[in-house]
Amino acid sequence: MCSFSCSSDLNFDQANDLKLEPVVEGNLSYFNVAATDFLADDGSEYDLVFDSQDFDIFRDRYLNDYLQKADCYFEITNTINRSFKADIVMLNNDDQVLYTIPFNIPASTAAPIIVSKTEIFENAKLQLLKNTRKLQFALSVKSGQAFTPNTTGNLQLRSSATVYLEIE
Repeated sequence: MCSFSCSSDLNFDQANDLKLEPVVEGNLSYFNVAATDFLADDGSEYDLVFDSQDFDIFRDRYLNDYLQKADCYFEITNTINRSFKADIVMLNNDDQVLYTIPFNIPASTAAPIIVSKTEIFENAKLQLLKNTRKLQFALSVKSGQAFTPNTTGNLQLRSSATVYLEIE
C-alpha cells in the first residue's frame, strides 16, 4: 500500500497584506418643522435655531483612524409659501464653529420645493468632520407674506452619510 500527498509551504505573512475597504451608509439627522412653529405667542415671526445635537460618531478611535472619506447628503423639502435660509453648523467640544453648510430654500407655490446637497469630506476637510461633536440647525425666514396661525406647510430635512473606510 502506497500513499502520496502534495503540500506546499503556507505563507501566513499574506495576512499582513490584508486591506479592507468597507463602505457604510447611515442616517444622520431629521427634522420636520411646521409653518406655525415660526410664530411667537404674540403673533410675531422669529427664526429657529435647534439645540445642538450630539454628533460623536467619530470619537471612536478605530473609526476615526480608518475613515478616508465621507459623503454627507442633505435634502430639505419646503411646502411653505415662504423662502428660508438654513445653515447646518458643525461644532467642536467647545461649541466653536468648525464648518457651516448653507442652503437657500425657495418658497413653495403649488408643488413642494426640494433642495439637496452632497457635502464631501476628504483630505483636510475630513479632519473638520472628525473633530465635530455637535450639529446645530439654524433656520432663518426670508421676507415675504406674513405667517398667520392658518399658514400651512412644513420644512423637512432628511440626511444621510456614506463613509469610506480603509482597514490595513
